[in-house]
Amino acid sequence: MANQLAVIGGDGGDPRLSMGEGQVPVPGPIRHRLHDPNVKIEEYFYYAKIQREQERSGLDPAERSRIANRLDSSSAGSEAAVSSDEKTDEKRPNLPRTATNIVTPAEWENASRAARNATWPSIVYLITTDILGPSNAPWAISQFGYVGGVMMYTFMGIMAFYAGWMIWRMFLKLDSDKYPMRTFGDMGFRIFGKETRHGMNILQSIQLLFNVGVIIIVNGQSLSQMSKFKLCFAICIFIWPICGAVVGQIRTLAKLGWIANFAIWLNVAWIFITIGVAAHSAPNYAASLASFGTPFGPIEHTVWIPSGSTFDSQLGAAMQIVYAYGGAMLYCEFMAEMRRPFDFIKAQFVAEIFIYVMYLMFGLVVYSQQGQFTYNPANQGLSPYSWQTVTNAINLVSGIIAAVLYGNIGIKVIYQNIVQDLMGGPELTTKAGKILWIGMVPIYWCLAFIIGSAVPQFTSVSSMVAATCIMQFTYTFPAILYVGIKVQEDAITPEERFDPATGQVYRIDTWKDLSRWKRGIFSKQWYLKTFNFIFFLASLTTAALGMYASGTGLREDFKSGHATSFSCKSPLET
Repeated sequence: MANQLAVIGGDGGDPRLSMGEGQVPVPGPIRHRLHDPNVKIEEYFYYAKIQREQERSGLDPAERSRIANRLDSSSAGSEAAVSSDEKTDEKRPNLPRTATNIVTPAEWENASRAARNATWPSIVYLITTDILGPSNAPWAISQFGYVGGVMMYTFMGIMAFYAGWMIWRMFLKLDSDKYPMRTFGDMGFRIFGKETRHGMNILQSIQLLFNVGVIIIVNGQSLSQMSKFKLCFAICIFIWPICGAVVGQIRTLAKLGWIANFAIWLNVAWIFITIGVAAHSAPNYAASLASFGTPFGPIEHTVWIPSGSTFDSQLGAAMQIVYAYGGAMLYCEFMAEMRRPFDFIKAQFVAEIFIYVMYLMFGLVVYSQQGQFTYNPANQGLSPYSWQTVTNAINLVSGIIAAVLYGNIGIKVIYQNIVQDLMGGPELTTKAGKILWIGMVPIYWCLAFIIGSAVPQFTSVSSMVAATCIMQFTYTFPAILYVGIKVQEDAITPEERFDPATGQVYRIDTWKDLSRWKRGIFSKQWYLKTFNFIFFLASLTTAALGMYASGTGLREDFKSGHATSFSCKSPLET
């Protein structure tokens, strides 16, 4: 088999394309493309195990590179060099093996290793920044009561942590310097194939686009409230896509990093200001009446589910809790940048404990002050105009930061999967790629504007996003992916192995044989696979119910006139 790599094409950002002219290739084992469908899961397991042993030993990158090179040299076969890409990718033409399209093993691994610099305390901060958003907590608790709200936030938080644990375990088994795993779609590809990867990437793009749309709605409501509804609501929304289209021209997240770090402290300040004002002022009765139809009366609290809460509103509140815990979509990106991915679980535990405490503290305190008149987002349920303006101003700043970050990632996902992978477009770092980026940014923000203007109802839209997208990445996908990887792992017998010298996987049977399915499902930990499959079905059912409830809520909003497409009337206005 081959002991050289002739790179043919390549996926976006593939470091194997970075070799300069005149460099001479060094012997090494077969190298496949990053998304080569012919790479078996045993090969991913093999190199991931080596990777984890090196990380566990605390070796620095230079020493790890020397070990990897020795492993490559010792396993390289003496057979004629045949490019695996030439054999596995029939759609790409064969290219000659020149110095410009061949990469040494060390270069490939060092390019992957260069990004692994983050420590677990920094990942704590990233997870907190990504997930923390307690503005919907008081309203969600108002639909379940004190005990029901605490139980729901606790249960959903535990299951979100469990799903993160599964993502962490799968990452450790599949990621290596030879085959770095960067995205959630990469995980789906290695376990279930390219169709899964494409489906996850499409859903991720939809989620990011709707996240931007939801933020545009919130910022529009904030601005309309600040203007005392004198400014047309459509204009209040339109301002933010213009801002996003300008600021979104920044292509690299590193240039936005210090601004993004500032956003979390804005959120913390917003939380304590909202709590303090809610404790010393009356609720915003008009906003609650306009959006939820809550009649005026004395403030009430319930221990269990209140009498005015319906099945649809409870499902909507559950989706708000899902929305609050959403963030697992980016876990693979976080782990891909860690020196020791083993430590991710510590970071997740610390971050989610902090997030859980903040959610419950904020939700319970504001609900205790405002009862059935709690609003979503919570700060717009404050009655003093001065404090509405202060908290709305904070929302505007943190919101546009978040929207630009989501938009940046969303456009990159679309660019890589459509412009590069499907259309064969240029790299984003090239002049042509930069020109395409300039054109894509305003189009992306125009789509987000259409979402925000066509459906200007924050609670129903965010519930729909949670049910359609966030529920899948946080609960549904991790459960079924874990079942898939465990079935494939447990089907491997001691006689079966991956041979790094030839790049071949030796199996005693195939997935066409019932014997392999029996081993995969029943030989080890069948109870864990059963639990996760039930978890998958339950999550899928909950998502379907959530989509139904949020869809019903949107229909009622339009029927009652609380939300009107492309209108000058604000959803907060009576």
